Amino acid sequence: MLRLAVLVSGGGTNLQAIIDAIDSGKIQNAEIAVVISNKEGAYALERANKASIKSMYISPKQFSDKEEYSKAMVEAINGVNADLVVLAGFLVVLPKSFVDAFDKKIINIHPSLIPSFCGDGFYGLKVHEAALNRGVKVTGATVHFVDSGTDTGPIIAQKAVYIQDGDTPEVLQKRVMEEAEWILLPEVINKLAKERG
Repeated sequence: MLRLAVLVSGGGTNLQAIIDAIDSGKIQNAEIAVVISNKEGAYALERANKASIKSMYISPKQFSDKEEYSKAMVEAINGVNADLVVLAGFLVVLPKSFVDAFDKKIINIHPSLIPSFCGDGFYGLKVHEAALNRGVKVTGATVHFVDSGTDTGPIIAQKAVYIQDGDTPEVLQKRVMEEAEWILLPEVINKLAKERG
């Protein structure tokens, strides 16, 4: 059984996609051990509670420096014996010490086809604004392993989404979530759970 630690910052729609996929059997041999948010009032924590999943609030603001924060996060994740850390809309840049502690055991979902529209400053609506401003016809989502760079780790899977005339960043964001993120992330988790056996 692959035990997941899901890290979130906001509404938790990708978290919900994982919960639903586990419930429906689209993800097999995996369970969510803990949901951790850096925001106290994040709706994602409410989603975890509704699904009877252990949830925690751990913010960098609670610690004197990034290393103390990193230590607390590592302890929390190791404390539930998690095998895979899933960044599902987690808007904190994780310290190198955290990434090193879970080498090749952290995955992230990013709302573009990396290497386009990724790296520092590209998150949330900013990604979709940049895609529309550039005039690209195809965008999508990428699941990748996390390394010490921003969106630079090895790509696991990508799913394309076509941009349509009249798209706003908000409309495009919703379509990328529905047609790519919520499908791709559960598929990758299921694949990793299968490989684990």
